[in-house]
Formats: sequence, C-alpha cells, structure tokens
Amino acid sequence: MKRIFRNLGILIVLAALAFLIYSHVDNNRTVLSKDGVRIAYSVYGKGEPALVFVHGWCGSRSVWHKQIPYFAKKYKVVALDLAGHGKSGSQRKVYTQEAFGEDVAAVVNAEKENKVILIGHSMSGTVILEANRLIKDKVRGLVAIDTLENFEYVATPEDRIKYIDPLKKDFVKNSGPFMRDMFNKNADPKLIEQVVRNVSLSNPEIAISTIECYFNTPVIPLLADVNVSLWCLSADLWQSYPEINSKYLKNYHLRVMPGLGHFLMVESPDEFNRQLEDIISQINT
Repeated sequence: MKRIFRNLGILIVLAALAFLIYSHVDNNRTVLSKDGVRIAYSVYGKGEPALVFVHGWCGSRSVWHKQIPYFAKKYKVVALDLAGHGKSGSQRKVYTQEAFGEDVAAVVNAEKENKVILIGHSMSGTVILEANRLIKDKVRGLVAIDTLENFEYVATPEDRIKYIDPLKKDFVKNSGPFMRDMFNKNADPKLIEQVVRNVSLSNPEIAISTIECYFNTPVIPLLADVNVSLWCLSADLWQSYPEINSKYLKNYHLRVMPGLGHFLMVESPDEFNRQLEDIISQINT
C-alpha cells in the first residue's frame, strides 16, 4: 500500500512539473517588427530545428494549445501572435501578408535560430512564404495547414463580394456564418461556437484589412524563393489540386486528413500531431 501511495505521489509531482513546463506562457517575450509594431510570442522546449507556429485569420497563438506540449518534448517551439492579433501591437495601418512575414522573421531573428520549420494555418500559408523570402537561409521546411490548395488561385471580384462585403456591412453578424462554413457537419458544436465567438471579438477594421490583403496576395511569385520542401497538411472540406501545385514546386507534398474541417489541429489534435510529427521527420531526413 505504501508503494502505491509513493508511486502515486511521484506521478502527481511529475504531472505538476509537466504542467508547469508546458502550460506556462511567457507573455513577456516581445520583439519589434520591421515597422515598429511589437510582436508577442512564447517559447517552449529545446531542440532543433525550432518549430515556429503561425495562426490564421482572426486567431492567436492559443490555437496551438494542443500542439505545444506535444512538440515541446523534443523541439524548441515558438508560437507568436501576428500584429493586430492576440497580445501583439495593433497600430499598423494596413495588415499585409508581407508585413506579417516580417513579424515571423523578427521573432526568428530575435531567438537567433538558424534552423527552423515554419508552420502556418489558413492565411498564414502565405505568411510563411513571405517569411521564407526574408529568412530562407534559416528555413529547413514549410508546413501549410489547410491552405494553399491551389497555387494558381486568384481571388475574383465575385469572391470579394461574397466574402468581404458582408463583413464590411456587419462584421459580428456575418462573421458567424463565414466561420461555420469552415466546419463539416460532424464537428463539435461547442468548438464551432467557440471559434465563432473568438472571431466576433476581433477588431473589424483589422480583420477586414487582413482578408483584403490576403485576397490581393498571389502565391506563385512567392514560390521562387522556396528551396526547401513544402508540405500541405489539409482537411478534405475543400478540394486540393496537387497536380497543379506540383508544376511549380518539385518538393511539394500533400497529406489529407479526411472528415475534418478547417481547424483540424483542434478538431482532431492527437491524429494531427502524429501527422505533423511524421512530416517533420520527413523534413529532417
């Protein structure tokens, strides 16, 4: 009986230590981006290459809360809030993909990392391509999460009317249907409403500027600076076009997680982590 209690005590201590190590958020780490906007970020764990996690539209680094403790056991994990998001500064006038790329580059340079894998969700597939352009000598691989389905896609005037005009008319009301369309019918309703609520609390001006600039950023010109493998880890909610993408990058790879929506890292975190871990191991070989 004493042995059972002793082992239980050891387990409690280990669990407490793990909680302290992996749940602690160092909100005091900040760096100035190129335009002087303060970028907030957190660092966990040790090991190379460093994994840099970049959230999507109207998000924050908290979206990676299921990934941080998993990958921090083996790697240095860096999670940041892009300008205008989370705890980062919001005085930027225009929220371009290029400026977001500067945010990521500033964090990587501040941490003096020479080997990084950039991981970007949604619109940040383009953001990590912008960052790669600035720090490509440090980048060992790129992982785009449910984005970059078709490198040739360019937003049409009809797309802008469909997606942006309703947000300009009433952001809080119309961002709800916009976000709900990013989940499939089997998604957890509580998770959907949590995401919808988080987006509705975003600054409308920043959100609209961000999506307008995203729509104005073609992917193909950014591929000229990619000299590492680019992996797309996607859900099957929208169609991917590997036959098109492969024309532009020899080291393009697609992996699909079926039955999930746009936020696959929180919808199915365990399987997502396994898939991402395997991709990282492929990059490292």
